[in-house]
Amino acid sequence: MSKGGYLGLQIFGMVAVAVFAQAAIRSLFDHSATQLWGAFDWVPGEWGGRLIVFLLLAATGTVLAGWAHDRAKRVSR
Repeated sequence: MSKGGYLGLQIFGMVAVAVFAQAAIRSLFDHSATQLWGAFDWVPGEWGGRLIVFLLLAATGTVLAGWAHDRAKRVSR
């Protein structure tokens, strides 16, 4: 993969962190609100289940962005 591909993955990971971390934080303050336009209302466990999914997706975005950053640095050497 080229450096641009890794940059795209890094950007995707950072956007995922921003979106899902914000959704997780908002759900802590308003348990009954529908986060992300109701796209995750199907998750079992209601509020707790959705919170866990949001946190896992934010963590996945963090790992993806870090991995892509490291790979892009290797390609540019």
